[in-house]
Amino acid sequence: MEDQRWLVVGLGNPGPEYAGNRHNAGFMVLDELAARVGGRFKVHRSRAEIVEGRLAGAPAVLAKPLSFMNLSGGPVKALADFYKVAPANVVVIHDELDIPYGALRAKLGGGDNGHNGLKSITKSLATRDYLRIRFGIGRPPGRMDAAAFVLKDFATVERKDLPFLVDRAADMVESLIRAGLEATQNAFHAADLSPVKPPR
Repeated sequence: MEDQRWLVVGLGNPGPEYAGNRHNAGFMVLDELAARVGGRFKVHRSRAEIVEGRLAGAPAVLAKPLSFMNLSGGPVKALADFYKVAPANVVVIHDELDIPYGALRAKLGGGDNGHNGLKSITKSLATRDYLRIRFGIGRPPGRMDAAAFVLKDFATVERKDLPFLVDRAADMVESLIRAGLEATQNAFHAADLSPVKPPR
């Protein structure tokens, strides 16, 4: 497996005004992975910023689509075609409303749970069978609209643990490449931080 190329995609919206948003958790993890491979993002003709390097011993392309979340599928499909990466070797990191903050989950396939980035990727790849790292952000408080919630920055109490969670999600990506899905689930799913308790 080490010789197969991987495409690791972090989902988010481009631009400094979105950088701290919950919806940009995928971009945050990609920045950590790029630091680990010692690369700097450059713009690729697929409408994504990419870093090429070796991750967990395997050749990998790290990608942040520049198309905005709802159109992520176009750049992902273009990169998968350009680098000849099969969907089984595509890892997508995204924010997940249905998982509490502090929890991270790895999975293969499944639905999109209303996540427009996943919806676009599934349509463009014509399959649901790609790997996902689901970065739990929890449900919005009260009656706040989910679309508004994901476009807000992480709360102060959440930001305390955010660097740890980003680091752990990056570890999960490396584990997927090195050890596979089942071993990654066994190693990481039992160690949630959630629920985050407010400071006393």
